[in-house]
Amino acid sequence: MPEDRVALHSEFGTLKSVIMHRPGKEIDRLTPYNKSELLFDDVPFLQQMQKEHDEFTVLIKQAAGAQVYRLHELLIDVLIDDNLLLEAITDALNGSGIEEHSEEFIARYSTSECAGILLHGIKVNELKRKYQHKVLDKFDDYDYLIKPNPNLYFMRDPAAVVQTGVISSKMKFPGRQRESKLLRTIFENHDLFKGRVDFLDTGEGVNTCIEGGDVIVLSDKALAIGHSERTDTKAIEAVARQVLKKGGVERVYEVHLPKVRNCMHLDTVFTIIDENLVVTYPDAMQSVLQTNVYRLDEVDSEGNVSLHKEEINDSILKVLQNEIDHLEVVETGDGNPDYARREQWFDGANVFAIGPRRVISYNRNIHTNRALRHAGVEVLEISSSELSRGLGGPRCMTMPIERQKF
Repeated sequence: MPEDRVALHSEFGTLKSVIMHRPGKEIDRLTPYNKSELLFDDVPFLQQMQKEHDEFTVLIKQAAGAQVYRLHELLIDVLIDDNLLLEAITDALNGSGIEEHSEEFIARYSTSECAGILLHGIKVNELKRKYQHKVLDKFDDYDYLIKPNPNLYFMRDPAAVVQTGVISSKMKFPGRQRESKLLRTIFENHDLFKGRVDFLDTGEGVNTCIEGGDVIVLSDKALAIGHSERTDTKAIEAVARQVLKKGGVERVYEVHLPKVRNCMHLDTVFTIIDENLVVTYPDAMQSVLQTNVYRLDEVDSEGNVSLHKEEINDSILKVLQNEIDHLEVVETGDGNPDYARREQWFDGANVFAIGPRRVISYNRNIHTNRALRHAGVEVLEISSSELSRGLGGPRCMTMPIERQKF
């Protein structure tokens, strides 16, 4: 693969560039009555959340010297193209059935405003301030014509960069499905990425789903994908065919996760922070006893791929030990079961590696952070009273685009 293609070969190489989204008005759209529909367990305080996210962003820039691209700014750059703007607004309005009014909508808002609306949504009464039409009379004033995307600050999920290209996620729940469309629009059309992204097929069917938090690059030759509440076997097999066909990657692991909230994605169970070091949530690592490994069987004359599938009835920890030489393990909670469960709720295992044995972690996970430091890891802490309310950690909030290759 040419070096200018978008690809990642490790989870811990020194970070060069990353996409992030600063929480915005979409967070203020959360109420005690719609939070469950929008996949939140709580209602965060936006202003404090933004302060914490700004702290996180500045730390990445200063500690790693990495380029941080902001989602909103990338989206504005793309939507300057009138055709792409019309396509995006039409698609977003399709949910409320007034997509035929897209041009009238766009005429009343700037490109920046349209980009913001695609992120934080718009209500009927907000549109009525600029556009009066009888079609709006069938709605209540506080109905959403475009629903907000409060989960977007978890940038890891809408797409995943792997060894051979980019997985454009097929999100499980309707509340997040537009996120992956926005990211794909950016990857396909922004000058930074246009012509540099090889998209991986994720399979057909309305029930096929995969999310970026379930995707972990184990090494140049191995990829792990969690079979979770939000990622299924069909999508994993489809990605495995694409990755293995392109060469380089030799093994794709399908890791079956418990269907519980604190094991939402594979990266809530473990993350890799050096060639031979992982941080794990011990309860889940010991309870995951089914893993499948896919290898390339053959590619026929028409390019169709058949896979060899092997079941491994052993813990995911044993699988990692077989895959990573001389593996060292740091457990959340510093080995204390009560602390491990408490800090797992706030994603103790979901640290973000900005370089080998250099991670960013929530400051509230004090026992996990102490255990990491004892293992020789440089732990940089960020405030977490509000960011953590969405039940996602520092890794969840980042989409690395480029790392130093190991």
